[in-house]
Amino acid sequence: MPDLHWTIPVARWSSWPAAASAAPDIGFIEPIVRRRLSTLSKVALKVAHDCVAQDEVRVVFASRHGELRRTTDILRTISTGEPVSPTAFSLSVLNAMTGVFGIARGDRSAASAISAGAETLGYALLEAYAQYATEPGSPVLLVYADEPADPAYGTIEDEVQGGAIAILLNGEAAAGQLVCTLFGAGEREAAEAAQQASHAGEASEANAANVANAASESSADEPFATQSQALLHCLETGRPAVWQGAGAAWHWRWHERAA
Repeated sequence: MPDLHWTIPVARWSSWPAAASAAPDIGFIEPIVRRRLSTLSKVALKVAHDCVAQDEVRVVFASRHGELRRTTDILRTISTGEPVSPTAFSLSVLNAMTGVFGIARGDRSAASAISAGAETLGYALLEAYAQYATEPGSPVLLVYADEPADPAYGTIEDEVQGGAIAILLNGEAAAGQLVCTLFGAGEREAAEAAQQASHAGEASEANAANVANAASESSADEPFATQSQALLHCLETGRPAVWQGAGAAWHWRWHERAA
C-alpha cells in the first residue's frame, strides 16, 4: 500500500522552461521592483500570474535552493569588506517571491514557503493539498521555482535543472485532477505490497487496484532525473510519471474532468 495518496483539483497550471532564452514578462510588477528581482523570482512570478485572476488566493511557494545565488553573492560581498545592500538582503529569503506577489496584487492571503531537498516539489503538492482540504472554498496556488546552486557548492546529488511550475487548486473550476501517490519503497515492492494486502483482506479491492495501477503504469514510463521533469511530463502528456528518490517513489497521474 502507498504511504500517502491524495488527489488535487487542478483549475489551471503554467510552466516556464529552464532553457528559455527570453526573459519572462512580469509587467504587472512595478519597474522599480522588477529591476531588483532575480531570475528565480521572475519566473516564479510569471507562472503564478498566469494561473491567477484577481481573486484572493493562498500561496505555497516551493524551492530547493531558493535565493541561494543571491545569498552567495551577499556572502562574497561581506568577505570583501563591502557594505551589503538592504534590498538584496530582504530579497534573499526563501519566501521573497510570495511577498512581492502579494504586494503587487494587494492580496493579504496567507503564504508559506517550503524546501525539502530533492523531494521539495512532492511535499509542496502535499502541503498545498492539505491547505486546500482544510478550506475547499478558498483556492490555493502552488508555485515551484528553482535553479542550480552556485558552482562554489560543488556537486549536489539530484541537482535541479531550473524552471518554474504553478498549479491552481480550485475544485469549483477544476479542469482535471492530479492523482499523487507516495510509496516508501521501490515500485516493484509497492506493487507486491498491494497484491499481498489484497489477498490478506487488508485493503479493499478498489484501493488495491488503484495502488497496483499507479505502480504498474508509472513503472512502464521513462525515469526522470528530477521531480519537476516527471510532473511536467504528466501534466503535458496526460501520461503517468514516476520519480524515484532515496527510499521513496513519487507517482503522478492525470485525469480529465468528466464532461
